[in-house]
This record gives sequence, C-alpha cells and structure tokens, in this order.
Amino acid sequence: MKFYRNMYIIRRRVLLEKILHNSMTGGVLLLICAVVAVLAANIPAMGWLHRFWDSSFGFTFQDFSFSMPVRQWVDDVLMAVFFFSVGLEIKRELLVGELSTMKKAMLPMFAAVGGMVFPALIYAFFNSGTPSASGWGIPMATDIAFAIGVLSLLGNRCPLGLKVFLVALAVVDDIGAIIVLAVFYPSHDIHFVYLVYAAVTVLVLLILNRSGIRSILIYLVLGAVLFVFVFLSGIHATISGVILAMTIPAKTATGDIRAFIGPDSPLGRLETALHPWVNFLIMPIFALANAGVVIDRSVMGGDTMPAVMPGVFFGLLLGKPLGIFVFSWLAVKLRLAGLPEGTRWRQIFSLGILGGIGFTMSIFIDNLAFSEPHLVNAGKLTILVTSFLAACLGIAALYLTTDKTKNI
Repeated sequence: MKFYRNMYIIRRRVLLEKILHNSMTGGVLLLICAVVAVLAANIPAMGWLHRFWDSSFGFTFQDFSFSMPVRQWVDDVLMAVFFFSVGLEIKRELLVGELSTMKKAMLPMFAAVGGMVFPALIYAFFNSGTPSASGWGIPMATDIAFAIGVLSLLGNRCPLGLKVFLVALAVVDDIGAIIVLAVFYPSHDIHFVYLVYAAVTVLVLLILNRSGIRSILIYLVLGAVLFVFVFLSGIHATISGVILAMTIPAKTATGDIRAFIGPDSPLGRLETALHPWVNFLIMPIFALANAGVVIDRSVMGGDTMPAVMPGVFFGLLLGKPLGIFVFSWLAVKLRLAGLPEGTRWRQIFSLGILGGIGFTMSIFIDNLAFSEPHLVNAGKLTILVTSFLAACLGIAALYLTTDKTKNI
C-alpha cells in the first residue's frame, strides 16, 4: 500500500511539473499574441488583422441562416472549450487534488476569496455611481496560464509547496470567476425554456455517468447540445463547458479514481488531450481577437480618465496581493489551515502579486461588462499594463524571498 501511495505522489509531482512547463511556454505565446494584437490595432499596415475579428461568419441551411462576428465565435465557442478544460481541472482537484479534503482546501479557498473580494471593493471605491460600475468583476480574475508560467521561470528556486498552492488557488479563483460570470454577466435576456432544456440535457449526462457509460464521443455530442441550449438561454455559453466537465467520468474501468491521471480515465484522457490545444491555440487566438486596443485619446473617452482605469489597476496590483495575504493569514491564525511546506509569509504575499495577472479572464469579463467602446478599450489597456507590471513585480519579489539552495 505504501509503495502505491508513493508512486501516486510521484505521478502527481510529474503532472504538476508538466503543467508548469506547458503553462510557461503557453504564457510566452500568449504574450506574443497580445503584443501582435495591440500592434495590429495601432499600425495601419496591420489593420486587416484588427478588422478581421469584426467580420461576420456563419452558415445557411435552406431557410435558416445564422451569422455572428468572428470575435464572438472565439469568445463563445472556443472559450467554451477553454472553460471545459478548466472544469476538468477543477473536478480533478476536487476529487484527488489539493481541494479533495477540507484540510487541504481551506488555505487556497480563503486566499482565493480574499483575492476576489479586495479587488472588487477597490474597484467599487473608484467606480461606484459611474457608468463603469458594472466592471467590478474585471479585477477579480487571475490568469492561470500566465501566473503559473511566470512562476515556472524560478525553476527549483520556488518551493514545491508554493507551486501547489498557486495551482489550487487558481482553481478556486476560476470557480469564483465562473460563478460571477454565470450570475452577474449574462450575455442576453434569460429565456427559461432553454434553461429547462439545458437542465434536462445535464440530467441525461449525469445518468450516463452513473450508469458507467465511458464513451467520450457520447458526452461530447450531448455537450454540443448543451452548449446550444445554454447559448439560447441567455446565460453565457462558456458556462456549458464547465457543466459538461463535471459530468465526465473520472474513474478508470477498474473503478480506481486515483488513476485518472493516466490514460485509462475519460477525464484524464480529455484533460491530457485538451491541454496543448488550449495553451497553444485557443488562448493565443483569444488574445489576438481581444487584446487589440487602439492607444489614443479615444481610450480615455475624451479628456477625463475613466474610473475603470484606476479601479482595475489598483484592484489587480494592490487588491489581489492584499486579499490573498490577509485571508491566508486569517485562515492560519484561526487554525483552519497551515502554510504550505517550506513557505514563509513574505512568499505568500509575493505570490499574491502574481495573482494580479488578470489578462484572459479579466479581458473576457471586460467585454461582457461594458457596451461603450471607450470603456471596453480603457479596461483592456489597463488590464494589459497591470498584468505586465504584476508579472514583473511578482517574479522579482519571489526571487528575493526564495533561496535556490533550499528547494532543489
């Protein structure tokens, strides 16, 4: 029994290192695509790329016709796949990972809640009663790929416990962002009849899971049906990806849930297969489609800086580390959790700075929060600048607070 337990721990560590490596490479590609998008929005010779995302794309079948901008196809369809991948990761962590027991989950849960509450309050301080008040969800989100990718640059200098804590924190942060997205940022008016259809589809998926059906194709086909119903319901269609992930079987054919990280579990196979597609295709395309912002006086909406800019800036750069640190400290002082092995409080605060890398999720919410173009652009520009600063300050702070000789 001890041998199998040790082997399982080793496989977990190998999986974590693989995620860190892929996230670092994906984060670099994401940054390159963001830079290209900004250049395309501001250099006339590259304007065709910036305009491409606003062109319409669709299909026609007899008397039925459907079309929407390419950017919306990216934000709705491709990002549904992204959220599906996130949902698989969440389920894995809830079943056998760092969120599988209350003792393991308490610290990242407290830290994530603090990292969402503080930024939202800071944003509200600057924006309450203004046209940009609805953007309070923008600084609440952390970009997993970027944050983990930046942390990976430290290599062995960073304690393993700190890496695991960031992964767990990011997962809980994603859960919070998904809830905020579903409840507070619907894409259209809610149509309850389609919600009923979606609920019936989910029920069928759960019955298949309980019946031991492990065919991935069946789940994906029903997942596509679920996507259509959620899209038509008015709730943002990306939520369907998370819901579908929760219904994917995690056990192997022998019933061993711990072996899901291998090739025998539908959840494990899907997560492994999707990870490179999400990191190296979907997220870069999202950056190309959404990170482009025209940098001129129109971003300011005139001569006055929109309140969204200081709200996002201080929410991400100040609210995130403060919230993560304060709520982590409370969890430990209340004896609900303990610090990760080999970590110190100054490292927790430094890690919190990396939480200020909003990027993908922040831009995603920014697109949903505002209808006025100058507010959308002001939010995007601030997210890009703040995420870059958070990455630089976070990696510098962690470098100064860690010792390579102690973490090899």
